[in-house]
Amino acid sequence: MARPILPWTLHGDGKTVGEDEVVAPGERLNWPLTIGIGAQHVVAMFGATFLVPLLTDFPPSTTLLFSGIGTLLFLIITGNRLPSYLGSSFAFIAPITAATASAGMGSALFGILAVGVLLALVGVIVQLTGTGWIDALMPPIVSGAIVALIGFNLAPVAKANFDRAPVTALITLVAVILCTVLFRGILGRLSIFLGVIVGYVAAVAFGEVDFSKVTDAPWVGLPPFMLPTNPLTDPAVFGVLPAFLPVVLVLIAENVGHIRGVAQMTDAKVNRVTGRALLADGLATMLAGFSGGSGTTTYGENIGVMAATRIYSTAAYWVAGIVAVLLGLSPKVGAVINTIPAGVLGGVTTALYGLIGVIGVKIWLDNRVDFTKPVNQFTAATALIIGIADFTLNAGTLSFNGIALGTVAAISIYHLMTLITRLRAPRPGATIEPPVGTTEPDRAAV
Repeated sequence: MARPILPWTLHGDGKTVGEDEVVAPGERLNWPLTIGIGAQHVVAMFGATFLVPLLTDFPPSTTLLFSGIGTLLFLIITGNRLPSYLGSSFAFIAPITAATASAGMGSALFGILAVGVLLALVGVIVQLTGTGWIDALMPPIVSGAIVALIGFNLAPVAKANFDRAPVTALITLVAVILCTVLFRGILGRLSIFLGVIVGYVAAVAFGEVDFSKVTDAPWVGLPPFMLPTNPLTDPAVFGVLPAFLPVVLVLIAENVGHIRGVAQMTDAKVNRVTGRALLADGLATMLAGFSGGSGTTTYGENIGVMAATRIYSTAAYWVAGIVAVLLGLSPKVGAVINTIPAGVLGGVTTALYGLIGVIGVKIWLDNRVDFTKPVNQFTAATALIIGIADFTLNAGTLSFNGIALGTVAAISIYHLMTLITRLRAPRPGATIEPPVGTTEPDRAAV
């Protein structure tokens, strides 16, 4: 029997979702409702996805185009079993900023491409072996530290933008905070997006927005494309890799966390596509890096929409991906996004970068990391200071920044201290001799 062209079955009457029901990934509501849910996913992803190109000077329309293409590719590779939107990853901001400043945008694209290749390889390995080795390499104390230091490492970038227009930045920041408190449900989850709108209106009133390029931009057209630097002709580009490769660990953690969250709400069998999901995100990131877009990751904002609606249909994500592609093919949309001034960015990133850091802390809390243990204390403390202070190590043509060094520190310190602790642990049945100079009465007193 031939498979249907559209792989989704209609949920119930296609119009309602019972109080205790969820719309599974392989189901859908009627098409008007599905398109409406897809539109919500577009709004949910948009606020964060367009911020990345603004903060890194990448073309917004190119980034939107490849986030949409990446989402559609993700759905195909995972066989429509895992609902997810692949938006721009904030983990790339710091290495992109550093690489662009020192070696140009082409070098940053090479770094994104390299991350995509490595993530795709990890996906293949996970598909063959499972995720156990990932959990062993990056237990919660390590993964939380890596995510946290990436967010806190970006604090100087937020301050630089904030200082350029402090009044606008403050209005934007206050708007983000108030929207989070005042609104519930989906609107509350869009506080970053709403805060940007409020800040943008204030910036227009203060005369900080230049609309000249918007008028000249066509409504329809291809976005600007750019190739990464060729390492065969410019081997020095390999010097950006130490800053980019730690991002792979963050993308793995984000993808695995997303999959487990969806599996918990729908079907445990979703966990079986973890390898495919990592492969798909890797390929999407490679495609973006090869063409001038930013690297991608599964989006927590869209998980929030699914949790609020209980609709996990992948059909809605096809709608969202197609809409993102259409937005990417409108240079005027990209020109409007590019008019957002530094003050607005400074306000929103003051909260946003801090939230990235707090996500790392949340990983510790959710997994009940015991900070009375020295191994956890030193793993987190050392990695965070290295990342926040942005320690730098130069070795020939290679330069390792705070993110790279902090990541290496978190992994190395945890596993080294754990190994030494295990080696020093007494063997079963062995007697423990009292320290030299300790008498039997002393031990009894203890």
